[in-house]
Amino acid sequence: VAAGNVGLPMVDAVLHDPPYDVLAVEVSSFQLHWMLTVEFAAAAILNIAEDHLDWHGSFAAYLADKEKVWNGDPCAVYNGDDGVLVDLSGGHQDTHCFTLGRPGDGCFGVEGDVLIDRVSGPRPGDRVSGSGGVELCRVDDLASAAPHNVANALAAAALARALGDGERFDISPEHVAAGLRAYRPGAHRITPVGAVDGVTFVDDSKATNPHAAAASLQAFDHVVWVAGGLAKGARFDDVVRVTADRLRGAVLMGRDRALVAEALARHAPDVPVVEVADTDTGAMDVVVRAAAGLARPGETVLLAPACASMDMFTDYAARGDAFAAAVRRLGG
Repeated sequence: VAAGNVGLPMVDAVLHDPPYDVLAVEVSSFQLHWMLTVEFAAAAILNIAEDHLDWHGSFAAYLADKEKVWNGDPCAVYNGDDGVLVDLSGGHQDTHCFTLGRPGDGCFGVEGDVLIDRVSGPRPGDRVSGSGGVELCRVDDLASAAPHNVANALAAAALARALGDGERFDISPEHVAAGLRAYRPGAHRITPVGAVDGVTFVDDSKATNPHAAAASLQAFDHVVWVAGGLAKGARFDDVVRVTADRLRGAVLMGRDRALVAEALARHAPDVPVVEVADTDTGAMDVVVRAAAGLARPGETVLLAPACASMDMFTDYAARGDAFAAAVRRLGG
């Protein structure tokens, strides 16, 4: 069962009768900060970028709290494309990396359009790639082929296969492939919510920090970006720098929108920017109309705020719902 920071609360999960065989747990940096004794069978850190620095106080403190997920030396799954995590993993014994590139020995990755396991050796009946890795599934089998979703799938495969290395569970490549094919992301994660006059509107309100927003923006070629909210101490130069060539416009809202506007002025000065100061219940209609005015047919209006939502909304889900409702009203 999915539990922890998403899904079932941990108290309910551990007291469930009959007991669950496996808990798939998401833990936040805040929860990890206070954890002293929890140890996992296998644990993944997907990426590291500045977030919640207003609470943790520094990037070093944030990183130290994130690393606590590897307390007790579980199988440590890490992103081999993230230099910080490559360095961090060096202090741990049992590690599996995942990469969007061709995997080396002991890694999960992609060959052509196939997800590959080069950790577990092939068994009779397994499909074997040209490099000798075990084929799991095709990228097109996933609900979304966005690069960060492919990386997420590889991380999940690594966790499942690590758990299957024990005596209790036999988790085959077929099991992993079936799970990846069946999985559907939750709401507000690169979710198309409508199309108006040839422009597609996509809700990724869950992208609550610059790193997540950058991953979301890189899934589209031509984007009008809807961003802003509570920055949580983060900076926006990197997300603008790596996605500037995709941006066809930006509509900014929320308390810290000026920080995003300043990054756009520095790194994408030719991108038209509309700032919406409204904060009442009709603010999202103003935002969506402004974004529609900047977009051309064939382009995407993407809500990937790079910020938390609590300055204007109850949570990221309420923000995404407001965006979807405003798109429906725009389309009549």
